[in-house]
Amino acid sequence: MDRSRGGRPREFDRDAALERAVALFWERGYETTSIADLTAGMNIGPPSLYAAFGSKRALFDEVVEAYCQQYRAFMVLAFTEEPTFRRGLERLLREAAAAYTQPDRPPGCLVVSAAVNCASAEVAEALQGLRNSGVDQLERLAAAAVRAGELPPGLDARALAVFTGVVLQGMALRARDGADRRELESTAMIAFEAWPWPAA
Repeated sequence: MDRSRGGRPREFDRDAALERAVALFWERGYETTSIADLTAGMNIGPPSLYAAFGSKRALFDEVVEAYCQQYRAFMVLAFTEEPTFRRGLERLLREAAAAYTQPDRPPGCLVVSAAVNCASAEVAEALQGLRNSGVDQLERLAAAAVRAGELPPGLDARALAVFTGVVLQGMALRARDGADRRELESTAMIAFEAWPWPAA
């Protein structure tokens, strides 16, 4: 609970409020989520929001960090938990199809959708940096797979990493348009087979 005017604001569950902010920014994007939307959705008054999080931008930074830890971790785990690059990539694409279409959360990816129509250059650049870092990491993993002999020599690791990043972002946007898991998995497997895997 919270008191929005007068007296000392009542204590509230900060983690629960942050989780509700994640859902709001994920559903509506950064630009169109107002302070009024946040205080209503988080069930706190403006003084408590500013006292706990500092500003809308500072809150959003925490939201993105929480989102990446809770909802985007599969992108890293796909490669750290699988024994080969091939299995890691297949898992990444399949789990993205599942993650983007969970019925109990907003569709798509916050890192993609929150940047739509974003007038804040700082926010847009931060989200762009996250998306580009994923492509960079995939390029490094593909290059390592080439050196290990899992992928053919001379493979353009950068081009294939960018291609896969475009596919993942497109899947996230298609989920926002109502695509279901089956449709996205089909797209994911077409992208997976497009990689130049050595003949078995």
